[in-house]
Amino acid sequence: MSQEEPILLRQDADGVAHLTLNRPRARNALSRPMIAALQKELDAIAAAPDIRVVVLAGNGPAFCAGHDLKEMQGADYGRAYAEELFAACATLMERIVHLPQPVIARVHGIATAAGAQLVASADLAIAAADARFATPGVNIGLFCSTPMVALSRNVSHKHAMEMLLTGDLIDAPTAERFGLINRAVPAEELDATVAALAAKIAAKSRLTLAVGKEAFYRQAELPLEQAYAYAKGVMVDNLQAKDAREGINAFIEKRVPVWCHA
Repeated sequence: MSQEEPILLRQDADGVAHLTLNRPRARNALSRPMIAALQKELDAIAAAPDIRVVVLAGNGPAFCAGHDLKEMQGADYGRAYAEELFAACATLMERIVHLPQPVIARVHGIATAAGAQLVASADLAIAAADARFATPGVNIGLFCSTPMVALSRNVSHKHAMEMLLTGDLIDAPTAERFGLINRAVPAEELDATVAALAAKIAAKSRLTLAVGKEAFYRQAELPLEQAYAYAKGVMVDNLQAKDAREGINAFIEKRVPVWCHA
């Protein structure tokens, strides 16, 4: 990669924004510039009416190897640097969760530490069967505390603790069994599988996708009774949308709906 080449690539097609981490020699480690670049693009995508799905991928031999340890070392592990780094990373992960558009992680190679956090923060994840995942901070004396937040919201507590306490790599079938990814597919089928999933979701109403995604994460943090009360209000509001009425009418009339995304 030339020095002039951007560390994050973006390509839009058919309602899908493809964001590709582009630091292959560093295994796409999340340096401060990489975090800032991702944040900037996701903020722009959030306001883009023509984008309905985001695919997050990595260039080179890995999806993402986590934080840039050489950058940490170069900053002499300073408290001010660490405060800013981990705050920026947390903001990025929250942006993924709160983005109106669903985010699909396309995973190959390794996804470790903050790379596994990216996978866990995405709404969906498809991985090559030979991909590997880990939260290995315990092995270097830096427990994966921030990756733990996303991990523990995706997999069972015992599976999360096993990953966090051992730091061991798990394979893609195990990650699927744990619930970290939706499914593992042969490497040669990865792109086609991700493309098909993205296209299927991109064909839906943008408004409905945004309503549903926000409601999913909000209700998950509520007690049962409050969750139902909140979800009831969401459905009442959703029913007033033009796309809801168009979708219902199209179903009854046995035709394909024409979305106006409002």
